[in-house]
Amino acid sequence: MKVFRFQQLGIDQLLPTEAPMPVSQAHEVVLRVQALSLNALDLLVIKGAINPELPLPHIPICDAAGTIAAVGSAVSTLAVGDEVTSVFIPRWREGEPTPAKTDNYYRPGLGQPGFLAEYVAVAADAVLRRPTYLSAVEAATLPIAGLTAWNALKYGHPQPGETVLVHGTGGVSLFALQLAKARGCRVAITSKDEGKLARARELGADFTFNYATQPDWVEELRTATGGLGATAVLETVGGDNLRLSLQALATRGRLVIMGLQKGTEAPLDVPMLMAKQANIIGMEVGSVADFTALNQALETTQLHPVVDQVFAANEVQAALRSLEAGSHFGKICLTF
Repeated sequence: MKVFRFQQLGIDQLLPTEAPMPVSQAHEVVLRVQALSLNALDLLVIKGAINPELPLPHIPICDAAGTIAAVGSAVSTLAVGDEVTSVFIPRWREGEPTPAKTDNYYRPGLGQPGFLAEYVAVAADAVLRRPTYLSAVEAATLPIAGLTAWNALKYGHPQPGETVLVHGTGGVSLFALQLAKARGCRVAITSKDEGKLARARELGADFTFNYATQPDWVEELRTATGGLGATAVLETVGGDNLRLSLQALATRGRLVIMGLQKGTEAPLDVPMLMAKQANIIGMEVGSVADFTALNQALETTQLHPVVDQVFAANEVQAALRSLEAGSHFGKICLTF
């Protein structure tokens, strides 16, 4: 079978090789990988920005969907032919996160081998049945992007009629747009690309702001919401964008942070934080129980994830370059 590994850090070092078919141990299944979705995290891993001491060679890519090709002798919850997705934090089954539950070492593509292979042996509890109406490509977008958006809205807790602000048009932002609209919320979205903003309006965005040509967009948002601002802000950018998110937040609003694109540190206007009595919440992805709740909601809403481009697995370098360029609208995926 074909598997992709990198012996040295860097996109250009990610190359295909042949490997023997994996065999499932007692508590494992063999997943026939049909589709994968790319996340910014994958780029950081391949470049060595997340874990420069990562043991090499390494198989990357955190998110996948496929079918069960074989089951171990102790597995009773899954059967050959079941359609599943990967789980990004498999030890966080439910409840509050703890360091033991969320340790990066146990995450596929991060501390453990990822899914960029035709077949992968994984623990049976590291996959989850996917929504029945979704294609493999669509389902592959759920483990990180879909679940992050779902939990961000859970933590931000906007009510019907309230306004949610999301930044950009990547996978998490567009999932948040769709899920927030399904909750009856109004959604504001920012981008510097007019074409992307037009497409966001087609998905239901109520307010769109081009931050490159509308430097006073925060005031425009406040005006559009009757002087209130956004009840919930999903901060997917990080860095100094946090300042603008706080400005756009309504009094006693909730600012949920999950993005690092513009850096891991951010200035904080403490007087504004105090005046707005704001709640700032840090988060990452979610538990298996959260993922199950997302899947149940998707079965009800029949929401379809936004997929921008689909590459063949042997085009993974081009796909990663496309992700790196940031011109996509929604998710970039791979197929075997």
